[in-house]
Amino acid sequence: MDIFLQVWGGTGYLLAKILLSHAEGLKDDRTWRLMGWSVYLIGLPAWVILLASKQNWIASAIEAGGAPALVLGLVMTWKRLDQMPRCLDRCIKGVTYGMLIFGIAYSVYYFKGITTLSQILEIGVTFGFLLGTYLLAKRNPLGWLLFAEMLICMALLMYRQGNVILCVQQILSLAFAINGFIRGIRKQKLPKIYTSSPV
Repeated sequence: MDIFLQVWGGTGYLLAKILLSHAEGLKDDRTWRLMGWSVYLIGLPAWVILLASKQNWIASAIEAGGAPALVLGLVMTWKRLDQMPRCLDRCIKGVTYGMLIFGIAYSVYYFKGITTLSQILEIGVTFGFLLGTYLLAKRNPLGWLLFAEMLICMALLMYRQGNVILCVQQILSLAFAINGFIRGIRKQKLPKIYTSSPV
């Protein structure tokens, strides 16, 4: 079952990064973004199940909590929106941060504090995933740098837990995260990157 989940989740997330990274350099990027966000959502359940089965409570909660941001990226692309309604933005932030608090609290309870390297890596994953997904949904290329940080932390976590397929997938994804950032920067003027606040 572990191998099946690794292949399912790893393939979904790697394809998503390839598709979204490619979209950064295109003038009409709608089709590539729609495919990217869709594949991301397809791979999400495998990651949540696998992380929870390894007692990675912070990472599994944040993956589940990130689903609304993934749906947001899909909807904004589908409707060709550059900005989301403020109330929807607040709802998504509320769900995401609520899951973050739940994941950290349960992990602290389960392990009697922040006592393991895995928990520290999970916090790194959480930071990169939350802000990276949010910024990418708003088409801010800085999200790719946060994804790169997340990928490094997740690769180390997967390596420590013997999930070789997912470790390799995270390392491969790093190249596409860096490519996405470079293409995104080229596509828009530098000052425009800082107009969207992640908080």
